[in-house]
Amino acid sequence: MSGNESRLQAIYQITNREPVQVSKPEVMNKIWATDVFNLAKMEESIAKNAFKQVKNTVQTGTPLDPSTADVVAAAMKEWAISKGAKFYSHIFYPMTNITAEKHDGFIVTNSDGAAITEFTGSLLIKGEPDGSSFPNGSIRMTNAARGYTAWDPTSPAYIMQTANGSTLMIPSVFMSWTGEALDKKIPLLRSNHAMNKAAHRVLSLMGEKEISTLNSSCGAEQEYFLIDTNFANSRPDLLLAGRTLFGASPAKGQEFDDHYFGAIPARVQVFMQDLEDKLFRLGIPAKTHHNEVAPAQFEIAPYYESANVAADHQQLMMTLLKSTARKHGFTCLLHEKPFAGINGSGKHVNWSVGNSTQGNLLDPGKTPHDNLNFLLFCGAVIRGVHKFGPLLRAAIATASNDHRLGANEAPPAILSVYLGDQLEKVYKDILEGKLIKAAAAGVMDLGLSQILHFERDPGDRNRTSPFAFTGNRFEFRAVGSSQSVSGPLVTMNTMLADSLNWVADKLEIELKKGSTQTIAVMAVLKELMQKHGNVVFGGDGYSSEWHRMAVEERGLKNLPTTADALPALREESVKKLFESTGVLSPVELESRYEVYAEQYILSIEVEAKLVVDMAKTLIYPAAIRYLSDLAMAASSMADLNVELDDSIAQKVAAETNAMLAAVAKLSEVIGRHDFATTEDHMKFCAHEIRPLMVAVRVHADALEAEVADELWPLPKYSEMLFIK
Repeated sequence: MSGNESRLQAIYQITNREPVQVSKPEVMNKIWATDVFNLAKMEESIAKNAFKQVKNTVQTGTPLDPSTADVVAAAMKEWAISKGAKFYSHIFYPMTNITAEKHDGFIVTNSDGAAITEFTGSLLIKGEPDGSSFPNGSIRMTNAARGYTAWDPTSPAYIMQTANGSTLMIPSVFMSWTGEALDKKIPLLRSNHAMNKAAHRVLSLMGEKEISTLNSSCGAEQEYFLIDTNFANSRPDLLLAGRTLFGASPAKGQEFDDHYFGAIPARVQVFMQDLEDKLFRLGIPAKTHHNEVAPAQFEIAPYYESANVAADHQQLMMTLLKSTARKHGFTCLLHEKPFAGINGSGKHVNWSVGNSTQGNLLDPGKTPHDNLNFLLFCGAVIRGVHKFGPLLRAAIATASNDHRLGANEAPPAILSVYLGDQLEKVYKDILEGKLIKAAAAGVMDLGLSQILHFERDPGDRNRTSPFAFTGNRFEFRAVGSSQSVSGPLVTMNTMLADSLNWVADKLEIELKKGSTQTIAVMAVLKELMQKHGNVVFGGDGYSSEWHRMAVEERGLKNLPTTADALPALREESVKKLFESTGVLSPVELESRYEVYAEQYILSIEVEAKLVVDMAKTLIYPAAIRYLSDLAMAASSMADLNVELDDSIAQKVAAETNAMLAAVAKLSEVIGRHDFATTEDHMKFCAHEIRPLMVAVRVHADALEAEVADELWPLPKYSEMLFIK
């Protein structure tokens, strides 16, 4: 395989690379959570009464006494210093989908000039970053910059080990001086509180006497691409936009389905081992890894955890994916669609709710028709998705995720619920006023004596559904690979809280009539399915027939772009939802609309500028150089009375001129900013700028197929996807 000098050099370096030396895998129970200041370590290092307070705060959310914070801070400091840390950081999660951290030293000096270490409860509890330098949706202005971070004791502190040293990281919330949430953690904690409160109402009405604090849980399946850093460094689009803005499809892509679950390349396996050792030290329960569908695509999935901790761990995992990849000479691409024509990457969020007394309330057990608590909670989810489908779509709306939603690889931009055959029949029977015993799934018998029989699942899986029930949880499959899981979790928790309150109100009415518990539940669920059953769909979500049926017959919304989806944040029903549950005030909700809209606009404008720049300074010169070579060859042959076919030269010239014409149109529209509203600006980006970017790409990719390989300036798909 040839190429220009930089491509040849990249290929040479990759194929002659010495593998990164890593230690042999360590026994998991020896390294598990060694870098985490968890409850077990806290119990060893602080007084019994103080530990009891902290444990109660972690498990039930009760307030922590400030004096206890002093005790915890002292123990945390000593532990961190023993691990080599000289600095600490309140790590927080602004509205950027990435993490932020400000590092402070434990060091202070006394009057004699001697250096000592200090870390008090007040330093643990509060930090003070700039509140106006992060996206805030006009809550904070440049001249009103104060913001605060505050320790979240429900998520354990940990040590971040890097080649440059160790730092104590303290998971924190981030707020403005005026008290508004500027981050993703505060709404998540509030949403869990609202869900817990509403769930208590329902369970109490169902006769439950002992009800412990309910928590939502999350297990997020993270998909990602790995390409060699030598290739990434030669692609301005990958460096600045995270995806390839140009690139012709290779002769071989994923057509043979030979990458999915295939043997993991040796170099990638070494990377995975190194990554997972780091994750285990930080108490992140990485459980599964494998090749994904597209070449150079992989997946890592952790075991489920409480939603707040899982969200923090997910952010940390993305950080470690990137840093560990660099160590091994890879660039980790978390963009939802880094390569056109092959599968993109999602982050399937597996979500459920439960507690220590009632267990997982989204687990139907073997007889779901008899499990009234399950039927109510599952029904509440159905109602929530139907009532707030556009909000769920807005929660996963980004410029990058728009590239995969609705394509033949990812859930459509229409929110529907998949229940599986058995469960769908149960709710259909309830709607029809009858409830018969659900059919058993049956036993899988292959007729082979050496293969043990096993029980078949009661429902199939539906990979075309954006919101699918998968046995004992719902899987929100439309979440993007680069996103924080906090936004989707906030939305799911809050819509569930609203629906559970609706269920509780209806149950109270039915029970006051003197109905038995079972009759009351059936009456509530029948009304629920009459109003919201249209959202349940078990067929092919990719089909054009479903798109037509969903909109025309069922009244569901198809919101293909972020420009279509984000205005849902301004709907009165959504404002009422967040305000009534105490999750987001109208000001906080509006700020999120402004921040996410701005991020969408800026993302597309950056990509558009890159398209213009790369087309003019990289692709055009390559095409002209090739045309010059062809002209010289034709002239030389003419001197020998040899006539050459000039069709290639004609095609290259035509595609070059067409590309430049498209570049001129794109350049003209990029600078336009005279929009009446933010919504108008988003629609302009979606419907004017993006199509022009595609037009430039069509001609550029056609040139890649014609221009001599040795002249092409960019690493090609066949190189990036297949050379490891």
